[in-house]
Amino acid sequence: MRVLRELPHSYPFRFVEEISEPSDAGFSRGSVRAGVSANGRAAMGVAWASPFLLAEAIAQSALLLEGGDPETGRTGFLAGIDGFAASRAPLAGETLEIRVRLAARFGSIVKFEGEVLSGTEPLARGSILVRRGIAENV
Repeated sequence: MRVLRELPHSYPFRFVEEISEPSDAGFSRGSVRAGVSANGRAAMGVAWASPFLLAEAIAQSALLLEGGDPETGRTGFLAGIDGFAASRAPLAGETLEIRVRLAARFGSIVKFEGEVLSGTEPLARGSILVRRGIAENV
């Protein structure tokens, strides 16, 4: 398993663990794996506390697949969630496959589409918007 020094996230807010399929040159696809444990802070029991944590897992996967520069990650932030739907929260013992692709880029805003699966069962899908750079005070 790969040590993720590339991500700015740390326990208890790091959900992704390893790249299972690196992104291609156009970032039309890439995959990351994550294990769900009963003693992980996201679950603290049988299932994740909220299926919306899957949107954060998609965002972390996109950052890792992009190259995972922790300094860049610290200057960006999750700016929006679009069309997100979850059928259920992941359960302890499951291994998740998180598939991500770059959907659009407009200046400092980047849109990624993601899908989270447990085996062949889809658990969640949707788009996340990430804003790159430090937010300006208005």
